[in-house]
Amino acid sequence: MTKPLQINPLKLSQPMGSLLAFLGIKNCMPLMHGAQGCASFSKVFFTRHFNDPIAIQTTAVNDITAIVDGGDYSISEAINNITKKVKPDLVGLFTTGLTEVKGDDIKGATYLLKKRMKMVYVHTPDFEGGLESGFAKTIEAIIEQLVVPTKEIDSKKALLIPNVNITPIEVEKIKEQLELFGFKSFALPDLSDSLDGHLGLKQGALSSGGISLENIKNLANCSLVISVGRSVEKCGISMLEKNPNMTHLHFDSLGGLKNSDKFYKALMEFTKVSKPASSIIRWRKRLQDVLLDTHFLIGGANVVVALEPDQINSIVQTISEAGANIKAIIAPTNSMAINELTCKVIIGDFDDVEKILEENDLLISNFHGHRLTKKHNKALMLRGFPNFEGIGYQLKNDSLYEGSSYLLCEIANILEHHRH
Repeated sequence: MTKPLQINPLKLSQPMGSLLAFLGIKNCMPLMHGAQGCASFSKVFFTRHFNDPIAIQTTAVNDITAIVDGGDYSISEAINNITKKVKPDLVGLFTTGLTEVKGDDIKGATYLLKKRMKMVYVHTPDFEGGLESGFAKTIEAIIEQLVVPTKEIDSKKALLIPNVNITPIEVEKIKEQLELFGFKSFALPDLSDSLDGHLGLKQGALSSGGISLENIKNLANCSLVISVGRSVEKCGISMLEKNPNMTHLHFDSLGGLKNSDKFYKALMEFTKVSKPASSIIRWRKRLQDVLLDTHFLIGGANVVVALEPDQINSIVQTISEAGANIKAIIAPTNSMAINELTCKVIIGDFDDVEKILEENDLLISNFHGHRLTKKHNKALMLRGFPNFEGIGYQLKNDSLYEGSSYLLCEIANILEHHRH
């Protein structure tokens, strides 16, 4: 970022990423240590995005407690209020800029409350990082504070660590692919049955699904750990510290033909399988056909992508295989995931998007890109956070052969419709 300020922000905060991670744990209560408005904004934001109830509590720091309280009282009172109504298996405590500037000792507060409530704490100030880093930091904290070290290995057990951009249906699909290779698969966090849009029995005050606390504690005996996205690569390495006998496979992206090939090849080598399941072979053939069908529309199209770095990397690699010209990518934060791309990279905001949009055909971004594409008469494909225009974002699949096929068809249809 070369400008002294963000004019039309693209960036989302670390606490929002942390909230999403805790929502992927069963019967968890995310507890934001900050002002009440911070939690209210995040709750409304994700409620509108997922069209599902979002569980979150706040320590409701105000101008008085911000001065006289070191954090212990506010956190203790919040735990008292929570446990009067519900009995969470875990409380996920994460900070905001206000309480980080105050210097509250959340580790000490968690220690004082350990006999009353199982808790995980994570530092997520919103004056640094972004959505991806908040999500990744929370996974690292969960691994460090909850996973029990061991040297034993269960050869049929695999763990998926997704980045924040991987939708609930994508988590489910990747887990299913692991099961085709004979694994019992887990995801940390697991949004595939908590924010996947299913109809629950009632609106709960706690997260309605996800990986259980007991399963988290026993993750160290997985024979295979797969991390997807540069932002969560360190999380996979953290698992190796819990058990050096497990194998860690990292993939920056699972988008497109080449990246999908790498994923399945690595699984085949690990499991010593000579031929994958017939459904995998079938979807690879479909993707090859889709690449042929869509390159007449996507090939030569000038595209601008404004998303989180890991999602940029995945989408850019997928559409590049169909011949798209990536004119520029705009990311809210820096990352090695985008530094290695050959196209123009800008760490910026929607003001930067608007400056270059006039010369291009398609913008791939979130809901806030809609006004710009209307103003400049350009095509728009919605991805990322938030998506307030449509329903079913959690069912969007852009990963592996199947998801890449859907993504390319969607872009081709958008471009064709826009031209007419």
